[in-house]
Amino acid sequence: MAGMALLPWATGLKAQDLSYFRIATGTTGGTYFPIGGLIANAISNPPGSRPCDKGGSCGVPGLIAVAQATIGSVENIDLLRSGNVEAGMAQADIAYWAYTGTGTYAGKPPFDELRTIGTLYAEAVHIAVRADGGIQTVPDLKNKVVSVGEEGSGTLVDVRLVLEAYGLSEEDLQPRYLKPGTAADRLARGEVDAFSIVGGAPVSAVSDAAGRLPVRLLPIDGPVAERLRQTQRFFGETVIPADTYPGVPAVTTLSVGAELLVRAEASEERIYAVTRALWHENTRRLLADGHPKGRSIDRARAVAAIAVPLHPGAERYYREVGLIGDAAKEAGAESKPQ
Repeated sequence: MAGMALLPWATGLKAQDLSYFRIATGTTGGTYFPIGGLIANAISNPPGSRPCDKGGSCGVPGLIAVAQATIGSVENIDLLRSGNVEAGMAQADIAYWAYTGTGTYAGKPPFDELRTIGTLYAEAVHIAVRADGGIQTVPDLKNKVVSVGEEGSGTLVDVRLVLEAYGLSEEDLQPRYLKPGTAADRLARGEVDAFSIVGGAPVSAVSDAAGRLPVRLLPIDGPVAERLRQTQRFFGETVIPADTYPGVPAVTTLSVGAELLVRAEASEERIYAVTRALWHENTRRLLADGHPKGRSIDRARAVAAIAVPLHPGAERYYREVGLIGDAAKEAGAESKPQ
C-alpha cells in the first residue's frame, strides 16, 4: 500500500473507508458462482471507479464484493451462521429449514438471525442421463451409479426428497457425491449413469455434458411431483424448454427459489445500499448480458414467497420502490415463517 498517496482516489475515499462483502455462492459447474460473480461486480464500487452517471460503477461506494466458490446452499448457511461471509446464496427450502430448525436442520438450533435480501430466480432440479441408455424415469435409477450431489449442497438435500417420493433411497443406488463438473465428465466417460444438480437453467455442467454426448433430463412430474409440492411448500413446477441444452427436449421438473441471504446484525444502511445496487438498471443489464439465467432475475418477484424475513435494509428499499407496503406486508404474512 506504499503507493496509495499517488493514486487518484487518495483525496476521496480513504483506505479505512473500504469494506469487503464476501458472497458465498456455489461450485463453478453450477449457476450460483457465475451469477454471484456478476452480482459482486455490480454492487462493488472501489475507490477510483468512474461515477455511475458517467458510465462507471453504480455499486456501493467503498464496497469491494467478492464471489466465493463453495459447495452450495448448506455450506453457505453454515458460513453465514459462523460469520465467515457477509452474504450467501441458498435454496429457499434450505434457508427456511435452517431458520426454523426443521427439515434437514431438525435437532439443530434455529438460525433465527438469518435474513433475506430477496429471491433472485427459480432453480430447477436436473437429473441428467445418457440419451442412449435405458434410464427413462426416476425409478429406473435403482441400482445405478448416480451422482446425487456433494455433501453440503442443496442438491443432495432435494435429491433425497425426490428419491423418497419415488420410494427410493440412497441405499437403492450406487451413490457418488461429486462436484457437478466432475459428475458431467464421468457421465461422458460412462463412469456414472446419471448425475443431479439443482440450479438455474442453463447449468454449465449439464451444458458441458450435452455438448459431449446426447443426454436427456428425467421428468419429475405427475402425482409424485404433486405430492411433493404439497408437502414441500417451496417446491414449484417448472418446464426446462427444449434446447436449453443442446439437443435436449423439454422436460417438466421441480423448481425452488434461490435467495440472497445475510445476517440480521448486518448494518441497515449497508444492506439498503446493497439492495439498491442489486436492482439498479445497470445491474439488470450486466446480469442479462453475463449469463442466460440473469435475464430472469426480476425485482418484481424479489419478495414473492421468500423463505425467511427480509433484512430491514432490504425491506426499506422495497417499501421505497412500492413493492411492499402495509397491505402487501399483511397479505404476505402467511408466507413468512412464524
